[in-house]
Amino acid sequence: MSAHLRATVARDRLMVWLMNEALPIWASFGADEARGGFHERLGLRAEILDDRRRVRVQARQVFTFAVAGRLGWTGPWRRRAEEGLAYFLERCVLPDGTVRMVIEPDGTPFDDSFSLYDQAFALFAFAAAASVVADRALAETAALRLRGALMERYKHPVAGFEEDNPRTLPLKANPHMHLFEACLAWVEAGGDATWGVLADEIADLCLTRFLDPAEGWLKEFFDGDWNPAPGDDGRIVEPGHQYEWAWLLVRWGRLRNRPDAIAAAARLADLGETHGLNRATGAAINVLLDDGRIVDGGARLWPQTERIKGHVALAAVAPDDATRSRHLGLAADAADALMLYFDVATPGLWRDKMKPDGTFVDEPAPASSFYHIICAIEELDKAVKTLG
Repeated sequence: MSAHLRATVARDRLMVWLMNEALPIWASFGADEARGGFHERLGLRAEILDDRRRVRVQARQVFTFAVAGRLGWTGPWRRRAEEGLAYFLERCVLPDGTVRMVIEPDGTPFDDSFSLYDQAFALFAFAAAASVVADRALAETAALRLRGALMERYKHPVAGFEEDNPRTLPLKANPHMHLFEACLAWVEAGGDATWGVLADEIADLCLTRFLDPAEGWLKEFFDGDWNPAPGDDGRIVEPGHQYEWAWLLVRWGRLRNRPDAIAAAARLADLGETHGLNRATGAAINVLLDDGRIVDGGARLWPQTERIKGHVALAAVAPDDATRSRHLGLAADAADALMLYFDVATPGLWRDKMKPDGTFVDEPAPASSFYHIICAIEELDKAVKTLG
């Protein structure tokens, strides 16, 4: 079977699961009809759990249903996206335009602490919503207000952003990855020129600071001057983020005609394949050090989705048929690994944590995973359609 055919078969399996099982169950049981917003988790028989709600999950679910509409789902995607946005603006946004971290199940505040990671997902959700809601200005106004607050109070003097004000350390690559993702989403959604300028700044920060110049690893934690953090913290790498940054750098590299970014992306994915897989299960694992030693050999769901995205992005810019086929084949391998997480009692739900021996932690399905899943399916679908 050719690599493209394998990728097509994987896309078809995932799309059927998404349209017929996952979206219906999360639209029905994952949304809180009585109080608004989205539930944090569902039990593996679709039991509704009345957990506190992370703001990032509310943002991710708005994105999820916006993408469901883009993919052609005929269920109530628009209602979920629009009502989810309205709930987010009412319950999750602070008076200064930034967003809180956690709310109670009834929507009242629980933790108003600043998290750069959560701000990134708010910007990302606003970009997704802007393309589908009836009143685009609601999402765009909120995004510009939040961006202004970040630029005014949290901007790093060299590049990127602080983790808090006053400063806390370490500085982190991960929130910047999602800010990069949000900026590119706003560029694609027709936002103002500042989104592109900010995307360029974060891309440059990645290429000059986050990436190890010798080996090409993407580092996670930094001191206040964007040098790798001391000790093992400065040596930590996550295979899932290797792939996720690869996907983003390819998108930006194509936009800006930057072959160096695409070359860095290819190196990131190659390191993930060489050092970041559990060969017995085929799953991308959680955490390594930059010498390849395993810190956490478990495999959460999300690195499997990022492996798909990284390889389909690289397939789109491959210099020859053999390289394109290799990346499509690896994307198909990643999709096969992802499907292992969907083997649960209620179709449309998932496991989140695979142990090194291939068994799974028995726990509810987190709504936070859906953003990763639907984004990977959309990217695989684009690749199948355009690379045939």
